[in-house]
Amino acid sequence: MAIKDIIHVIEKSAPHSYAEEWDNTGLLIGDEDDAVNGVLIALELTEAVLQEAISENRNLIITHHPLIFSEIKKINHQNSIGRMIRQAIAKNIAIYAAHTNLDNAPKGVNQMLAKQIGLQDTTILSPQQHQLLKLVTFVPVRDTQKVCEAIFAVGAGCIGNYDFCSFSVEGEGTFRANEHTYPFVGEIEKLHVEKERRIETVFPAYLRRQVIAALLKVHPYEEPAYDLYQLENMAGMAGSGIIGTLSNPMDEKDFLLKLKQILNIPVLRHSGFLGRKISKIALCGGSGSFLIRSALEQKADVFITADIKYHDFFIPDKQMILIDAGHYETEQFTTSLLLDILNQNFSNFAARISDNNTNAVNYLI
Repeated sequence: MAIKDIIHVIEKSAPHSYAEEWDNTGLLIGDEDDAVNGVLIALELTEAVLQEAISENRNLIITHHPLIFSEIKKINHQNSIGRMIRQAIAKNIAIYAAHTNLDNAPKGVNQMLAKQIGLQDTTILSPQQHQLLKLVTFVPVRDTQKVCEAIFAVGAGCIGNYDFCSFSVEGEGTFRANEHTYPFVGEIEKLHVEKERRIETVFPAYLRRQVIAALLKVHPYEEPAYDLYQLENMAGMAGSGIIGTLSNPMDEKDFLLKLKQILNIPVLRHSGFLGRKISKIALCGGSGSFLIRSALEQKADVFITADIKYHDFFIPDKQMILIDAGHYETEQFTTSLLLDILNQNFSNFAARISDNNTNAVNYLI
């Protein structure tokens, strides 16, 4: 099994196109064609995690936070990043990061946190735009079913909980083949009129290569005509944060105490209590302050995230409780998510979560 096989499986769940433009996801160090001896998973790479991989002869480390993120001008022994890059290369250990693509995936980091809290009827808090493409193609009437089945088989035509979605209308197509062609129908140098169907369907942008390949493979024409349109629709399939509801509303203090227990955290920073029941909850694992207003607009009772600045606590203006539950704490279930993805796709494979606690924040109680 090669590293690229592992990457393919992860990016089926969290396509690279889901990542934010400023992010640095993917294979940061190593060769994707190398065979995999074993995998170690951690929220982030530390020198202790790297030594753990070396001692167990695991040559692929998968993290959530990228080791190489900001600009690097020097790689030496003066800082931990330089030391880890040098040692990983020397020991031929590959480093892969699934960061905001896993954050924004519909079954990603935020859904894992929502599941731990017990949220129901969850939806994406801030759906990504430009994640849908529309395919329009023109097919001889008798070949319509064959072409549709091929593109549906690779993921086209899904809208929410419906699949095989398309629209078609009959018309006439015209073309004239020149002497360098081998037309499926018609004659060389003669205008041909063919009864055709215009087929329209949508698909996620990350499936573009697979959908077009399937279309070209089964389309009977030597030169199939097709158009792709980028859609403005926010499909709800990917995006930042999650919003959902509790099965039973809770008192404010009781909910915060429960959250502390779920996250195994000694302290929570939060805005003032509002004297009402907690039912509708929005959340974003990691740094999610940019979503405070989105949570307010959707009338969340509580917004859970991390790395909130002091003045951000004034934004809710007594309309919503804002909770800073810690960056590590709100993303701690990510390693289990990555392990589940691997275990569901590979049997008898040596992958495990690091024994090292990579949380850089400590609490004095």
